[in-house]
Amino acid sequence: MQAERYIGIDLSEKYAMISYYTRGMSEPGTFSMVTGSEVYQIPVCVSKKKGIGQWLFGEEARKYAREEGVSCIEGLLKKALAGEQVEVENEIYETTDLLFMYLKKLLFLPMNTNSAMPDRLVITTEYMNLEYRRLFGLFVEKIQFPAQKLMLLDYRESFYYYALSQSPELFKHSVALYYFSSGKLRFWQLNHDKRTIPQVVTIEETSYDSVLENRDEEFCQIVNTSMAGNMISSVYLIGDGFDGEWMKMSLAAICRGRRAFMGKNLFCKGACYGAAVKAEPDKWQYVYMGDNEIKVNVSLKVVNRGKSEFISLLTAGENWYEAGKEYELILKGTPSIDFWIQPPKSKEAVVKTLELTDMPDREDRTTRLRITAKPLSAAKVHFCIKDMGFGEIAKSSEKSWEYTMSF
Repeated sequence: MQAERYIGIDLSEKYAMISYYTRGMSEPGTFSMVTGSEVYQIPVCVSKKKGIGQWLFGEEARKYAREEGVSCIEGLLKKALAGEQVEVENEIYETTDLLFMYLKKLLFLPMNTNSAMPDRLVITTEYMNLEYRRLFGLFVEKIQFPAQKLMLLDYRESFYYYALSQSPELFKHSVALYYFSSGKLRFWQLNHDKRTIPQVVTIEETSYDSVLENRDEEFCQIVNTSMAGNMISSVYLIGDGFDGEWMKMSLAAICRGRRAFMGKNLFCKGACYGAAVKAEPDKWQYVYMGDNEIKVNVSLKVVNRGKSEFISLLTAGENWYEAGKEYELILKGTPSIDFWIQPPKSKEAVVKTLELTDMPDREDRTTRLRITAKPLSAAKVHFCIKDMGFGEIAKSSEKSWEYTMSF
C-alpha cells in the first residue's frame, strides 16, 4: 500500500513555505523554487499576463509585473480576510479567489502534478482564529478537498510537533525557540511533564517588542536572562531577523551546553509532523495545552452491553475550534445528566449534574436523548440535550435543555 503523503504550508502576510512528508522519510522536505537552493520563501502575490487569463505567482509574478509595468497584487491573505476586491484590466476580482488560486498552485508544487491531492493538508499561521478557519474552510471546499483532512495550526503548535518529533536527546529537558521577524523578538520555552500519561506539554512565551539596535549584545543579554535557571536541551533560531553573520557573543551564550539550530522552515516541517501524528494519534504520547486547547476531559458514564464505561464529549488537548461531539443515549433512572470533568494531570474527576426539568413521565429506558457538546472557547462549552422520544412507544416532546459550563 502506498504511504500517505502530507503537505504543510506556512502562510504569512508576505511569504509562504511548503514542506512535504511521506512515511519512511527521515524528515520532511521543503520545496524550493530554485532547484538545489534553500530559498524556501515564496512571496504571497499574483499578477496577470496581459490580454490572457494566465496568472503568475511568487517571484515570477513580481518579475513579470516589473518588466511589463502591470500590477502585482501583494498582501493576498490580509486582503482576502477583509473581503477586498481588485481591478485588473478593467475586470473586478475577489482577492479570496486569487488567494485560493495561489494556495492551489502551492499545493501541487512538491508533487509535479495537477491531479494528485495529498492525504492530509496542514496550514500554519502565526496566529489561528475563527476568521482564518472560515477562510481555509472555504478553500478546501472550493478545491473539493475533504474538510476532515485539513488541519490548522498556529506557529506554537507547529513548534510543539516539530520539537517532539526530533531525537529524544534534543528534548530531554525543555526546548527553546527564538522567533525574530519584522523587528519583533519572541522567546518560547516548551516544557513537558514526564510524570503524566500522556505527557502534558505547555509553551511559555516572552515578547520583546523593540527593534534590537546593537543586536548581538542585546540579544546576548536576552539569552542569558530568558534561559537563567532553566534546563534547556536545544534551541531553535527562526526568522529573517537572524539573517547575516551578526551573532557572535549571543551564539556562544546559546550553545553553552545546548544544541542550536537556525532556519526558516521549522513551522511548515512541524505542520507535516502534525499531520503524521493526526494520522496515528495512538502512537503519540503527548498532549499540548495551548491557548486554543481544551484543558479538561469531559465524559459521560454509560452502560454498554451490561458494562459501565465512559464516552468522551471533549478531550483535553483538542483544539476548541474543532472539538465537539454528539451522542444519542437512552435515559435510565432519574431525569438528569452527569458530566464527569477531569484535568489530564488529575486522578480525580468532578461530577456536575444537569437536571432535566419537566421531562415527560415515561417508563424507565423509554426516553432517547441527543446530547451535543460544542465549545465556545478553550474554557467554556455549551451542551444541548434534546428529548427524541422512543420510536412509536413515546413521541418526542420537542423539549430541550441547554447548559453552558466553564472550566
